[in-house]
Amino acid sequence: MPDQPYTDPLKAEQKRLLKSMVVPVAFVILLWLIRAADVIWDIGMNEYGLYPLKIKGLPGIITAPLLHAGFSHLFANTVPLLVLGSLLFYFYRSLAWKVLLLIWLMTGIWVWVFARGSAAHIGASGIIYGLASFLFLSGIIRREPRLMIITLLVTFLYGSLLWGLFPQFFPKEHISWESHLMGLLSGALLAIWYRKSGPQKQVYVWNDDEEEEGEDAYWKSTSTDDETKI
Repeated sequence: MPDQPYTDPLKAEQKRLLKSMVVPVAFVILLWLIRAADVIWDIGMNEYGLYPLKIKGLPGIITAPLLHAGFSHLFANTVPLLVLGSLLFYFYRSLAWKVLLLIWLMTGIWVWVFARGSAAHIGASGIIYGLASFLFLSGIIRREPRLMIITLLVTFLYGSLLWGLFPQFFPKEHISWESHLMGLLSGALLAIWYRKSGPQKQVYVWNDDEEEEGEDAYWKSTSTDDETKI
């Protein structure tokens, strides 16, 4: 039987890391292109934002995360999208697309139903809150050491996101705290819903083989998902 080709583990991890960044980077580039086009040609794309409980606001469920009030608003969302998006696609690659799209849709629908006022809600911050919530809670629920580290990392980097749920701390800024809250709730709900899918905590099972003499019993690590073998 021919020998299996040797694969450098470090190169394999580097390749996987780069692949996990493809979607977040592409998404951020798209956001910047949309904002640049809006400024250059004065299109007024923010009119396609999400207007709560209005028929004209329904398309905003899809379009609102693509629109931003200015480059400073977009820049503030860029780094969290890259970091949290890459973590999602790296550690939860079998669930990443489902989680991302469901956070997008659930947040948009809930904001359309429950948000206040007549102004348009725009920006990708609801998705950011959803990703942070999903990554934070998933690590706690699964109790898998590597995912717990991600929980701590998200807490350290983005624990301050919680302030975005309280608009009274930012009286001079028009903050869609509803998008933040609905994103947070959608991420938490999906973390619970998909708790048995994706990477799981390794379980050690005692195997006692009595048929083979001279073979000691041993501990064997088992897992329900190949994503734990990183």
